[in-house]
Amino acid sequence: MTTVTSEDIAKFRSDLADYPDALISLDVIEDCEGDLEDAAMVLAIRVGQQPDIANAEWFAGLAKKCRAVICQEEFRDDLVNEQFALMMGHLAATKLCPSLLVTPVLMYVGQLGVNNFCEPLDPLL
Repeated sequence: MTTVTSEDIAKFRSDLADYPDALISLDVIEDCEGDLEDAAMVLAIRVGQQPDIANAEWFAGLAKKCRAVICQEEFRDDLVNEQFALMMGHLAATKLCPSLLVTPVLMYVGQLGVNNFCEPLDPLL
């Protein structure tokens, strides 16, 4: 289980105030007491997906699906410095995952650490 604090949620709410889907996602994350996996399940169901609730790796798999975009060199410094707004717009535009799921994915990456999350791709970049 990956959780974020109310302070994390408030920071994202401030940073992503221009993204209505991010604010909706943050409300759900808050309702789920910061549990990103639970919130992602709720959001996935809202957008018509049927995540495998029995598979605890579903959410991590969703984040990995977005790894090639998230770990692009031109975004890495922003992400390391916890500036997620540019990536929010870019990742939502790629349609790799529904825009309601981008915020929990980015929070997950932030919790893991951007460099740790991107490490499997580093030899390829």
